[in-house]
Amino acid sequence: MVRDLSERHEPIGSAFRDFPSGEASETLRLTDQQLQFYADQGYVVGPQVLDETQADMLCAELGSFFDADHPGHELWYEYHANESNRSDEVLFHALGAWRIGVGFHDLLWNPRMLVPASQLLGGGVRFWHDQLFCKPARHGGVVAWHQDYSYWTRTRPLAHLTCWIGLDESRVDNGCIHYVPGSHKWDLLPITGLAGDMDAIAKVLTEDQWEAMQNPVAVELRRGQCVFHHPLTIHGSFENRSDRPRRAVVINLVRDGVRSDTHEPLLTGVPAIPPGQPLGGRFFPLLYE
Repeated sequence: MVRDLSERHEPIGSAFRDFPSGEASETLRLTDQQLQFYADQGYVVGPQVLDETQADMLCAELGSFFDADHPGHELWYEYHANESNRSDEVLFHALGAWRIGVGFHDLLWNPRMLVPASQLLGGGVRFWHDQLFCKPARHGGVVAWHQDYSYWTRTRPLAHLTCWIGLDESRVDNGCIHYVPGSHKWDLLPITGLAGDMDAIAKVLTEDQWEAMQNPVAVELRRGQCVFHHPLTIHGSFENRSDRPRRAVVINLVRDGVRSDTHEPLLTGVPAIPPGQPLGGRFFPLLYE
C-alpha cells in the first residue's frame, strides 16, 4: 500500500531543496509590466520553475502512472488513460499526482510558482488540485477550448489561478497551450467538453466571441517553464503530430479564503466541506502566506 502523501504539508524529498527563501524570493516576483499584461490579456508567461534534474524526476514518476494498476492508483481523484476515447488521438489526463509521487507532492511548495501566484491572486495561496495532461508523440489528442472555472463553480468566490508547467519543451508542433487574449473578461460559459472537438465551444459563443477565437495566441515554453492564466481565460491545445511527447503538470490554486459552495465532496474521495466554509485541512493545504 502506497502512503497517501496528502498527510504531509511540507516538502519531503531531496529534489527541491534548492528553493530560494527569505529575501531571495523577492527576485521571483513578476514585474509591473507582467502584472499589467495578465490583467489585460488573462495570462502571463512565468519563470523557470523546474531545472532539468527536477523535470527528469517528475517525468520518471509520471512514467509509472501510465500503468493504470500502478501502486497508489486508488488515490487518484480522476484517472483517464485516454480522455478522447480514440486510439489515434490520445490524451492522458489525471488528477491527484501530489498524493502518490514525492516529486509532484513537493512541487506544490515551489516558491518560483508561489511568489508570482500570490501577486496574481492578491493574497495567500491555497492548493486546489493538480492535473496531468500528456500527449504522446505522433498521435496526441487535443485539449478542447474551455474556461477552467466552468468546472469549478462548486467553489466561490472566483479567486482561482492556474499554473501550467511544461515537462517537455512545448511548441506549436507538439501541441502547446493556446490562449484567446482578453477572454477572461467574458461571462462564464457552459461546459462543452475537454477532449476531442476543438469547435464544440462554438455553440455557446456570440458571433463576436467566435470571431475572437479565430486568432488564438500560441505560448511556447522551455522545459520546466510555466505560464499562469485566469480561471475565465479561454484556452486549449491542438494535436501532437511531432516525434516528441508533450507532457505537462498543472497546479490549480486559489486565494486563501475561497469557500465551498456545495454539500457534495469537492473532489472524489475527499470529505465534503459545508457550503460557506473555506477550503482547508488535509486536502487543501495553505502553500504560501
